[in-house]
Formats: sequence, structure tokens, C-alpha cells
Amino acid sequence: MTEQNHDQPLTLVAVSHGTADPVGQARISALALAVREQSEAEVEVLLTHVDVQTPQVGEVLAGLPADRSAVVVPVLLSGGYHVKVDLRRAAQGIPVAPALGPDELLVDLLARRAVDAGFVRGHHQVVLGAAGSTDAGAVADCRTVAYRLAERLGTPVAEAYLSAAQPRVAAAVGALCSRDPRRPVLVLSYLLAPGYFQSLLVSEAAAAGAEATTIPLLGQAGPVPEELVDLVLRRFRDTVDACSTPGTTARRPIASPC
Repeated sequence: MTEQNHDQPLTLVAVSHGTADPVGQARISALALAVREQSEAEVEVLLTHVDVQTPQVGEVLAGLPADRSAVVVPVLLSGGYHVKVDLRRAAQGIPVAPALGPDELLVDLLARRAVDAGFVRGHHQVVLGAAGSTDAGAVADCRTVAYRLAERLGTPVAEAYLSAAQPRVAAAVGALCSRDPRRPVLVLSYLLAPGYFQSLLVSEAAAAGAEATTIPLLGQAGPVPEELVDLVLRRFRDTVDACSTPGTTARRPIASPC
């Protein structure tokens, strides 16, 4: 990170989608806490949400002190409507970092989830199950992750979606089961936390014939994966480093190029 003026403290405003699931809420909160523990002393970390939960990101940003510079970091896997429209509208000029994906750290974590679930190269067929989006860029982000993961695992990875985009998870799993019934299908969850979409992924994959579906990236309990903590902090630091002029107020970008 570039050297900061300690008279101008920075705030990392982490923004999750939000969920009604208590376990999902706890896992997102655990991620924010882990980020707070690993960030520099002069960086304040606030957890906000774009939907479902409170506090909402717009309310938090509007309430920041006038001398506080901030960076909005989407705790979202792809750069869809929430990142491109909702967060930028709420930020009102405050810099917004890119979404978490695609990134090699996510590929690292997904590969580990596959191994933990018993993945065997040449035996399993693999589907990457994502929430889905109407935004073509967000779908392309998921496709990029699937491609990189296929290179890492040494086997094809079919991306599939639970809503908005095609192919749907059930269709992708069913097609692989029909194509080669002797090879079981492993579905890798490309979802951050437990909640509605994770439950839907597990049920749809099982109904279509998948052998197993992995836990979401944040897991159900226990330590937060280091890859996700590092990725949130990297998005924050890269956004700060991209700024050529130190921050002034919370209502303005901390740098003109941002």
C-alpha cells in the first residue's frame, strides 16, 4: 500500500449481498472480523450490505465523518449489477474496488475444496455452480474461473447457474451424468456463504444425479479461509495504490484516477 497520511485515516467498507440465513450472516461477519484483524492499524473496517440485511451501504457511507476517506470493497464474487450500478450509485464518487473474482486465490480455494471432497482426476466430472446474473460480464467472470480451475485440476469444468444465466445447474449435471454414467459428478460451490442459493445448489445437484456438492467458500464454521481475507485486503490496497492523490474527504474519491 502506498504511504498514507495518518491524519487522514482510511475506511474499508466491505459490502456483502446480504442473507437471511443466520449461518451465512455469521460467516460474512467472521470474514469482516478477520479482515479487520489483518489490516493496518490506521484502517477502519466496516461491514455493510447491498440487500436483505442492515446496515445498508448507502446509509453507512452517508454517515461517515467528513474527514474520513473510504474505499468500497464488494464482498461479491462477480462484477454484476450490484457492483456496476448499485454500489457506484451508493458510493457517490467514493472509489469502488473490483469484485473478488475472477482471481487465482479463488481458484486456489476451489481446488482445495475439490480435493477435500475427494476429487480424483480422470474419475470425477466437475461442475462449477454459481448464483447467476443477467450481466454478461459477471457470467464471463464465472466462465474465466471455471477455465482456470480446469487448468488447475487437469479436467474440464462446466460452469452452471442457479438463476438468470444458462446452463442451469440441473441441466449441466444431468448432461454429464448422461454423457458418461460411469464417472460421478462433483459440483463445486462458487458461492460465498450458506444461504438460499447454497441450499438450492445442493438440492438441484443431488436431484440431477451429482455425487456431492462442496460447502460454500466461507464454509459452515471454523477459521475463515486465508485466501478470502487476503483477497479483500488486496482489492482494498490495489484501489488505494491506483490513486495518485491522497484522500481528502469521505464524499470524494481518494484519488483523481479512481
